Amino acid sequence: MGAWYTIGLALGVGVGAGVLAAGLLARGVPGIVVAAIGGALTGALAGWLVGDAAEVIAGAIGGPLGAIGAAQLVLGAMRRGGTKGGIAFLIATAGIVIVMLALVPALGYAEAVVVPALAARLRRRFPERYAGLRTLVK
Repeated sequence: MGAWYTIGLALGVGVGAGVLAAGLLARGVPGIVVAAIGGALTGALAGWLVGDAAEVIAGAIGGPLGAIGAAQLVLGAMRRGGTKGGIAFLIATAGIVIVMLALVPALGYAEAVVVPALAARLRRRFPERYAGLRTLVK
C-alpha cells in the first residue's frame, strides 16, 4: 500500500498501546507518565517492525496521545467510584480494539485525533467543583 499505510499503522498501534497502558496503570500522575512512556516505546517498536524512521516517530508520538487521552477517562471513572479491576479491563479492552482498528487503512490517523479530542471534551464537560458551593457548606 505504501508508506502512508505503515505510518498510520504505527501511529494507531502507538495510540492503542497508550490506551492499554493507561487502563492498567493510570491511577495518578506517575502512572500516566509510565503509561505514556510505555505506549511510546511500544509504538516505536511497532514502527520499527513495519518500516523506517517515519514509522518509528509516528508510533512514538501515538503512545503518549493514547495514554493521555485514556487517562482522563480512567481518572474520571475512579473519581466516580469505579473499581480498579473493572476500569482496567474495559480500558485495556478498548486499547486492544484500537490496535486492531489501526490495521484498517487511514484509521490510525483518525485514532490519533479522536482519542485526545474525546479526552478534551470530557475535561470540558466535567469541570472541577464550582467555587460558589463552598460558601454554602458553612
